[in-house]
Amino acid sequence: MKSQIISTAALLLTISLPVTTQAANDDQIRQLLATKKCQNCQLINVGLALADLSGADLRGANLERANLSRANLTGADLRRANLAGASLFGVNLSRAKLNDANLTGADLRNTYLINIELTNANLNGTNFQGAVGIPLQIAKPDEFYAWGVAAADKGNLKPAIDYFSQAIALKPDYAGAYLSRGVASYQNLDRKNALEDAQMAAKLFEEQKNPEGVKTALAFILELKTPYGETVTSGKPSFMDFFGSLASVLLQFLPF
Repeated sequence: MKSQIISTAALLLTISLPVTTQAANDDQIRQLLATKKCQNCQLINVGLALADLSGADLRGANLERANLSRANLTGADLRRANLAGASLFGVNLSRAKLNDANLTGADLRNTYLINIELTNANLNGTNFQGAVGIPLQIAKPDEFYAWGVAAADKGNLKPAIDYFSQAIALKPDYAGAYLSRGVASYQNLDRKNALEDAQMAAKLFEEQKNPEGVKTALAFILELKTPYGETVTSGKPSFMDFFGSLASVLLQFLPF
């Protein structure tokens, strides 16, 4: 009964592959699903979406252009694996080992990367947008900032705040990230942290001789200090009077 279920699963996972590729990969897919061990397997273009591969040993496996969307790869060993062009959208990679792996052009959007190992991994062109737990060493401050803007624009304020915080951790004088984190906190009904970030942003913008940044930060501080229910006077326009929307505030600090 067990072997019949594994065979059926393997068939479903490969049904969209060319016949020649299926013939080459069927045995290895069965082995992987049955034992979660398939070192150095040739699994190019395979479909393993939603597969439970937690703890799997895929060291040195060739998974180029494989579809692993929303699979469970928690704790999987993918050291030296080739994942170039692979779809890992929404995959749980927490505690996975990807040291020396090739992730060139891989899609890691919305993945979970808590405690992942990526030493010497090739990350050229890897898409990490929306990923949770991105290690600081694999992205630049401006990349974290851009991901924060994208998250905030979709109303995903908590992830946006986390991204801005990561940008600040890498670049402590990143005035735009302080201001943007403050705006996201304000939208998330946290005035205290919003005001602290706005004041830091104003200080940094002034030090960096950025008059537009100073004006933006001061307008935001005025908004934050205006009591609930009161309207800012016409002589002192509100923060949104300057910019009209959250996205337009954040986008002015998006690096291009």
